[in-house]
Amino acid sequence: SSFLTEVTVFIKRISRKTDLSNMAKTMRRVLNSNSKVTVLLSDLRAVVNQGFLDVPGNLFQENLRNPEELQNNIELKCLKDLMSLLASSTDIRVLLNCMASNLQAFVIQPSSSKEELRKLASDFQLRWNFLLSAVSKAMTLNYADSFG
Repeated sequence: SSFLTEVTVFIKRISRKTDLSNMAKTMRRVLNSNSKVTVLLSDLRAVVNQGFLDVPGNLFQENLRNPEELQNNIELKCLKDLMSLLASSTDIRVLLNCMASNLQAFVIQPSSSKEELRKLASDFQLRWNFLLSAVSKAMTLNYADSFG
């Protein structure tokens, strides 16, 4: 039984590495093409600015620009920061550093214990996944060129 558990864990790890590898290859193709990045940014801005996202209370309304609201919507801040960077840099290290800085500021530093860190990290991951799913859905339903 414990052998079967180890096999299952191993298979999941291999699957994750394969998924990450495929994602990295796709991202490399997109980030190395200025025209693809331009189209992607245009599609993202359309989804965000035209309110196509099917999320409660439309997280992307302009009135969420004050610091208190952004503090409560760090996934929104992360996405907007990444979009801003994409206009000038497609270096994956720059994009990852941006994400790491936001996580440091909004998840890691505010945590006073291991339990609080787990909760904040788990909450962020859930909201981030939800947001990215909403963006993908909106881009797909609106026939975004970057999703062709």
